[in-house]
Amino acid sequence: MNFLSPARLLVLLVVAALVIAYVVMQSRRKAYAVKFTNIALLDRVAPRKPGWRRHVPAIVFLMAMATLVVGFAQPTTTQKVPRERATILLAIDTSLSMRADDVAPDRFEAAKAAAQSFIDIIPPKINVGIVEFNGSAVLKVSPTTDHEQLKRGIDNLKLGESTAIGEAIFASLEAITSIPPDDEGTAPPARVVLMSDGKTTVGRSDDTAAQAAVDAGVPVSTIAFGTDRGTITDPREPGVRIPVPVDRNALEKIAETTQGTFFEAASEGELKAVYEDIGSSVGYTNEERDISAYLIGGALVLLLVTSGLSLAWFSRLP
Repeated sequence: MNFLSPARLLVLLVVAALVIAYVVMQSRRKAYAVKFTNIALLDRVAPRKPGWRRHVPAIVFLMAMATLVVGFAQPTTTQKVPRERATILLAIDTSLSMRADDVAPDRFEAAKAAAQSFIDIIPPKINVGIVEFNGSAVLKVSPTTDHEQLKRGIDNLKLGESTAIGEAIFASLEAITSIPPDDEGTAPPARVVLMSDGKTTVGRSDDTAAQAAVDAGVPVSTIAFGTDRGTITDPREPGVRIPVPVDRNALEKIAETTQGTFFEAASEGELKAVYEDIGSSVGYTNEERDISAYLIGGALVLLLVTSGLSLAWFSRLP
């Protein structure tokens, strides 16, 4: 907990002084009672002692005062707040290498299942778009908060030849520019999350696309999905298996250049964990929130309790 006006906590010294004064007064009352030497007469004329109850209103009152002082110092706490205008472009590799079955049931189906889970954990006010890329890049779903539409878009992804990572980044950047700025002309915070198992074979280069993302101020987080053991059947020679290992270096370089984050995933479970990590980092921002109102409200409740107990036990307000 932090305080916007920590100097105001010095008022707690006044509350401490009240506590000391109360203790001293109670001690003086006991001393005065001892001076009354006729104990038998004292029992007849003095009212029944309230015992411990007489201290309760005072204690609750002092607690209320201390709580008010803390609230007066404007305490704050760090809270995770959804980025209401944030935009995430999810670029998914649909090249033929995604048919490799080194990830059960295969890379493609595992990637779609993990992407579906990602949509479920994204805060409802975050705009998400889907880019499909193989030999070219296509915006399958424009940035939207409609989670059902996003899931349908993921279900409708289709495999194709070649891999155009650079084109996927450019398509994502173009989709991000479609989100209008706010009333002050500030563009919404955005990030591209690109998942692939290979390297660029067609289209504009990774370096060119990464520089475009840097110029746009959009980080590109990359996920290398699959293992080095992956193979697929050659579409031209059905009896031949082609190795399709993951190109980690290319994806890591993109992330480093654009100030994004590089991840590796070798199973559907690991890919889901990666998406959860990305979702928590891009879906929320940490903000300091003033919680003084809660403390002031609590102090008011304590004051009401003090008044109620005093009226019930002593027929007077404290």
